[in-house]
Amino acid sequence: MISSLKDFFHRYLEPATQPDAKGSEHALQVATAALLLEMMRMDTRIAEEERAAVAEVMRAQFQLDADEFAAIRELAEQAAHKAHDYYQFTSLINQRCDAAQKVQIVENLWRVAMADGHLDAHELHLMRKLADLLYVGHADYIAAKQRAREAMKLPPV
Repeated sequence: MISSLKDFFHRYLEPATQPDAKGSEHALQVATAALLLEMMRMDTRIAEEERAAVAEVMRAQFQLDADEFAAIRELAEQAAHKAHDYYQFTSLINQRCDAAQKVQIVENLWRVAMADGHLDAHELHLMRKLADLLYVGHADYIAAKQRAREAMKLPPV
């Protein structure tokens, strides 16, 4: 497992730290996808609706092919049990994204969290943590939550 994690960072995240790297856009997509997958597994059970939401968001936002999606999902699931630090992903996003793009990422995270029809306390905790790490302000955080709620056709709170 450690070697697959090292391979993941070497293959996808290290190139993004170099200014002219071709892989920087791909690394950004992988980092964002890893956060989406982490949100999916945050509650006690992974619902099929959550899997579908992650796939839909990734397909719409990143145009990842089936092999890339499968590799990212496998690595994220392996790393999820050990990973307590999201900084390596959020720092890359902070370097590469403007404020509007980061708010869109937070909205997509909300969509995954709400896909099964309820919000678990662990999902709420992770949402707040990731929004803070992405420097998304409270007003944008709440607005993203409301847009996601409307998109998922959930009743207002």
